[in-house]
Amino acid sequence: QVQLVESGGGLVQAGGSLRLSCAASGRTFRSYAMGWLRQAPGKEREFVAAVSWSGGSTYYADSVKGRFTISRDNAKNTVYLQMNSLKPEDTAVYYCAALTGSGSYYSTGEYDYWGQGTQVTVSS
Repeated sequence: QVQLVESGGGLVQAGGSLRLSCAASGRTFRSYAMGWLRQAPGKEREFVAAVSWSGGSTYYADSVKGRFTISRDNAKNTVYLQMNSLKPEDTAVYYCAALTGSGSYYSTGEYDYWGQGTQVTVSS
């Protein structure tokens, strides 16, 4: 069992930056791949970024590639999402999630544990 708590969301102007954090409980955290996913109003939840259990591999949606960076610190049981050059279309609730199996990082349905989400709003 893993509990996930996101923080760091807020209101920012277009072109600005935010850093999201996800604190995880449980000793098994370092065994799992972790992802960030988001859901905008009226839209389906979508994949944003993922990082392997070791942090050695990262994966990004095309829409955020080159602007967002995912990382993890297993000693602190924390995953981060650094978001730069933010756009109004990045406005969404951002969720941290753990993938315990061998499913695709890109599929939202493969994630087993989810945080409560943090709101990111980008004004134009």
